[in-house]
Amino acid sequence: MEQAAGSSVQLTKPPVWPVSIKGVLFVAQEVVLLQNEREEWELPGGRLEAGEEPGSCLAREITEELGIDVTVADLIDCWRYPVLPSREVLIVTYGVRPLPSAQLQLSNEHKALGRFPIGAIADLRMPEGYRRSIRDWAARCGL
Repeated sequence: MEQAAGSSVQLTKPPVWPVSIKGVLFVAQEVVLLQNEREEWELPGGRLEAGEEPGSCLAREITEELGIDVTVADLIDCWRYPVLPSREVLIVTYGVRPLPSAQLQLSNEHKALGRFPIGAIADLRMPEGYRRSIRDWAARCGL
């Protein structure tokens, strides 16, 4: 830690975390989730690249992970997720316009693809921030 000259205030460097943009997507009123290597269910999306806008990042990631094109809508939430004891990620979630149907394809980035009714998410292994975003977007969409 650094100390400001002539002051008792200690300054610290701000945290530097990767930023992950995630999307809440409903297909036929079921939320689309992907299972990662930690056996957790997560929202589709991924790391924000240098110079990339969050909405463009999310649209690109969903196309890569699910094989579909989507319309990114409203910002839902932003929270810090300690993925591992020594690694944190800033998660930013957006709503994605619901689809009545879609042919989803699992990429090689995840172990499994699932569609779940909103009531089933309480029992899934996932960070609480994802549940909060799912419930918020479902309410905004009238689901």
